[in-house]
Amino acid sequence: MTTTATPAPARRGRPGHSLDSLLDVAVAAFNERGYDATSMDEIATRLGLTKSAIYHHVSGKAELLRLAVDRALDALFAVTEEPGATTGRAIDRLEHVVRRSVHVLTAELPFVTLLLRVRGNSEVERAALQRRREFDRIVTDLVRAAVDEGDVRPDVGPAVISRLLFGTVNSLTEWYRPDGGLSADDLADALVATTFRGLRTRS
Repeated sequence: MTTTATPAPARRGRPGHSLDSLLDVAVAAFNERGYDATSMDEIATRLGLTKSAIYHHVSGKAELLRLAVDRALDALFAVTEEPGATTGRAIDRLEHVVRRSVHVLTAELPFVTLLLRVRGNSEVERAALQRRREFDRIVTDLVRAAVDEGDVRPDVGPAVISRLLFGTVNSLTEWYRPDGGLSADDLADALVATTFRGLRTRS
């Protein structure tokens, strides 16, 4: 005889405020004022809630930060598992990861911006930096494989190439605006055209 477990009741906040909307407001505050300088009181004020209503969703400010940076990191790591990143020549897989990372940045701009400002001042931040290093390693391995296959010039180290590529991708957070008339495809095309031309070996 089988029994069905009764699901635990969902944590609920004030009607009209989901966890996603709470995160949007918190991330905006963190980006404007800095994580350390932003209090739960300020987040509650921006939402028009009491702090106790926020605690129906999260345990505190650190959990808000963790959820926010994980959202950006999860999206980036998902790119590395797509078919375009796992099959074919390494240079094409590398290009796929770069292109799709641009799409992640444009779709999750406030969250990626916050991730790039993390400096390791807390356990949550250190965990995020560790995951960023793992992502960098995946990209560096792709560059190294492309060099080994003869598609990327060998006179620049793979780790340097990886940092240059994603330094360019990450710099988009400084100036890209969703209402500026450039689509994610426009940005990805421009970035690939200007960076990969110098990477590829001449045929």
